[in-house]
Order: sequence, then C-alpha cells, then structure tokens
Amino acid sequence: MIKIGLTGSIGMGKSTVAKMFADLGAAVWNADDAVHRMYEPGGAAIEPIRALFPDAIVDGAIDRRKLATLVLGAPGELQKLEAVVHPLVAADQETFMTAAAHAGAPAAVLDIPLLFENGSEKFFDAVIVVSAAADVQRARVLARPGMSDAKFEAILAEQMPDAEKRAKADYVIKTDQPLEATRSDVQATYKEIIARRAN
Repeated sequence: MIKIGLTGSIGMGKSTVAKMFADLGAAVWNADDAVHRMYEPGGAAIEPIRALFPDAIVDGAIDRRKLATLVLGAPGELQKLEAVVHPLVAADQETFMTAAAHAGAPAAVLDIPLLFENGSEKFFDAVIVVSAAADVQRARVLARPGMSDAKFEAILAEQMPDAEKRAKADYVIKTDQPLEATRSDVQATYKEIIARRAN
C-alpha cells in the first residue's frame, strides 16, 4: 500500500483535496478529525488534558477555543499539550493504516497539517503540499467562526511558511483555481504516484 502524506498550512484546502483522493479510491485519514474524536465526551484525550488544563473541559468535552487561548503563544504549555496528544494521534493513525492495508486499499492518504514540522515526511512514499495565494488563505481562515487576525497570526507562527513547504514537497496542488482544475490536478498526481510505485 502506497503511503501519501498530505499537508499544507491552515486555510489551504487540505480537506477538499483529501476528499478528492477518497473519491479516487484512496483510504484517507485526517489528523484533525482524530483529535476531534479524542476531544469529544469519552475521548482518549479528556482525562490527560483535564490534568493539565482543567479549565478547557466543558460539559465533559474539550473546548477547543478555550484550549487554544491557553496554549497559543505559550510554547511551554503547547509542548505539554503535544506530549499528551501526539502519542494518541500516532496510535489512531497506526490503527487506520492496519485497517486500510487489510481492506486492500491501493493507497493511504494521511492529512497531517504539521507533517514537515514534526519531521514525518520520511515515513511517506510521496508528500503533497496543498497551497493557495496568501490573500485567498487569509480570507478563508478569517471567514471561520471565532477566528481573528491575532489568532490567525499565532497559528501561522507555529507553521512552516508555505514557500518552504512547497520547496520540500514531491507534488504541489493549488486550490486557488476553479474546483475542477484542482480535481484534475489531484487525479493526475494520484495516477503518477501509483504509476511511479508500480515501476
């Protein structure tokens, strides 16, 4: 099974591109979705995070906005959070990969926002960066509920610059173009990765 890493900064369109890969038959795993599951009532992250950030727990779930205010711009607190969450996410990813391999999926696409930042690129047969112009990215992110310029800038500060990600990528898919053009690029990229692995 081919392992494809999918990454890109906030607001670049990773989720849209990931769905396009799923439509082509790839098994798709999303790191943010895994975290969401862990943050819901009964989720694996609830008790470890309660021990560190009790104010972030609301009605038995982790309030992501409250948690963000506690860790964004506070490197020491963010490191504590990551020490709890990263092993849980890694275990979820391993479970997914095993299931995808047993199901006979031709490829697994793992949508990981901080793939390069975490040094995970070496685990993949190919890495794809999803990118868009900075003004398009900013407009998308600021349209999200609860987002502000300050929060956007704090998130960007935690992420590798887009130009650096594109330079490190095996493939770049642009999302600041008509949707069908992006879909065509996804299809061509997927076909090339499958063909390259077969040779």
